[in-house]
Amino acid sequence: MRDIPVNLNGFKLMVTEAPVMKMQEKDGQMAPVTDREGVAKFVVSLFAKRRTRPGEFAQKGEEIKVTLASDPGEGFEEGVYVELINGCLNSYQMETEDGRTISGISFKAEGLKPAGQAEVPSAA
Repeated sequence: MRDIPVNLNGFKLMVTEAPVMKMQEKDGQMAPVTDREGVAKFVVSLFAKRRTRPGEFAQKGEEIKVTLASDPGEGFEEGVYVELINGCLNSYQMETEDGRTISGISFKAEGLKPAGQAEVPSAA
């Protein structure tokens, strides 16, 4: 299955590394990762920690990397709390050059918005 919607409303998401253009190595050179239309993808590191309720023990958090469909714009520097716009996850499995199998999940989203802010509908 691809693009499984993920609901992170019960989590606080704090930027730990500001969004940067996603890069990959091609023929010994670093090149931007783009979608089919040529739009550059970005990646942001977030610290995700479950919101605690009164009387609950605070659990540990986890750092996640999220691929963004496009440049999220200004205002998403380290320490800012954010929400994902249309967040989803994908599972992956790949073989490495030395024959090992690596598998896991990856997060992606259409974009970011400051925490607690209503989503602005896009023009169709």
